[in-house]
Amino acid sequence: MDAGAPLKPLRSAPTLETERLVLRHYQPDDWDAYYAIVADHSTMRFVGGRGSSREDAWRRWLASIGSWQIIGYGGWAVTRLEDGALIGTCGIFNAWRGIDGGFEPDPELGYIFAPEGRGKGLAFEATSAALAWLDAEHGVSIWAIIDDDNAPSRKLAGKLGFDYRGEKMYGDEPVGVWRRPAPRGG
Repeated sequence: MDAGAPLKPLRSAPTLETERLVLRHYQPDDWDAYYAIVADHSTMRFVGGRGSSREDAWRRWLASIGSWQIIGYGGWAVTRLEDGALIGTCGIFNAWRGIDGGFEPDPELGYIFAPEGRGKGLAFEATSAALAWLDAEHGVSIWAIIDDDNAPSRKLAGKLGFDYRGEKMYGDEPVGVWRRPAPRGG
C-alpha cells in the first residue's frame, strides 16, 4: 500500500452492533459528549497526559470522521445500545507519528472511554467489533501504542491478539508498541 493510499474509501463509518454497544458514524450532535470525554484529565492521562483542549479535540474528532473518506477506516462513536448515550470512541487510524522504527503505513488501534464506560468489558467489546470489521474488510496487520503504566490496556491488547514489540521513542518519550498480525489469508 502506498503511504496514505485509500484501501476502500467509505463515505462514513459502518454501523457495528455488539451485545451492549452500537459503534456508528459520528453525528454533529455528538460533539459536546465527545469533547467532555477527551477534555477530562483522568480519562486522557495515558493519551497525552492531560485532557485535550477544545481546539485539539476538534481536530482529532474531524480526523476520526474524515479518515473514512480518505483511507477507508477511521473512528466510531461508541454508544450504549440501551439508551444511545455516547460513552467512548474507538478507531482505526494512521497518525504518521514518526516513531523511531515506525510502523506506517499500517493502521493503529485506539480507544477512549468515559469513566462510566470503563471496567465493564466495553473496550473489549468495541475493539473486538472494530478488529473483526478490519479483518473482514482489509485483512491487514494493526499496531497499538500503549503507555507502559496502563495495565488495563496492556491486558486488553493481549486478549485482542496483540504482541508486545518493545519500547520505541515517540518524540522525547518512550512508548510501548504492540502489533496484531493480519488474519491468515489477509
